[in-house]
Amino acid sequence: MNSLRTILSYPVGRISLFVSRIQYEIRFTIDNSRFKVLLLLSVLLSGCRLYNASMPEPDYYYLNPEKDFSAIGRVALVELDNDSRFPQISTDVTEALFQASQKKQVFGLSLVQQNDPAWRSLQLDLNLGSKMQNGTFKAPTTYTLEQLLAIRKTLKCDAILVGTITKYQPYPHMAIGLRLKLVDLKDGQLLWALEQIWDSADKTTERRIKNYFKYHIHSGLAPLHEQLMVVSSLKFINFVAYEVAETLHPGKYRILVRNLI
Repeated sequence: MNSLRTILSYPVGRISLFVSRIQYEIRFTIDNSRFKVLLLLSVLLSGCRLYNASMPEPDYYYLNPEKDFSAIGRVALVELDNDSRFPQISTDVTEALFQASQKKQVFGLSLVQQNDPAWRSLQLDLNLGSKMQNGTFKAPTTYTLEQLLAIRKTLKCDAILVGTITKYQPYPHMAIGLRLKLVDLKDGQLLWALEQIWDSADKTTERRIKNYFKYHIHSGLAPLHEQLMVVSSLKFINFVAYEVAETLHPGKYRILVRNLI
């Protein structure tokens, strides 16, 4: 009888051990899954913070969804027109935009000054824009096919980036307004456009300035730099140029978030 009980208890013990093992595996799988979910959420939240800090506000620029920016070989950035009361600011803003856009490496970039002989000849020969009081020409809102072809051949580029400084205010607080557009010289279609005013007194702009120093300047003196930015025109211009350049290739940051998922 004892032998029979021993024989029967053996498979029962094996079954109990098997059931215990299954329960352990289930608990381990659940705990592991919870850990993975928590880890994924933390990474996603971290990624989203980086995304928000890296990207400017998305409601003031346009990207043509039917155009491939990687197919653009070279872009000519023409010195910006200036509607402000500070004529010297055009050079500073244009140079900052040129440097910030170059760092993005989306396309090749060349800088064309308003007094460049090639650009002035285009203005005179094609009546390209209206002449300003300072002798420069304000870029037109649209281009004819003849003008597009002439610009492409003369400036040796595939697209042209033109625009206007709509506002510049150094005091009592810094403010800069820009209206920009990137035109495909092959067909005249709009590739990208932006219109915005950056005001250092605005709370949203102030928050983005903090993120700019925290995530991109990596300076241990961020609060000091933030204070200097609202009084230093060059620092504020560099911040504005950085935000403009970021909108030229936002797909990079969408890919970052997608890869985290």
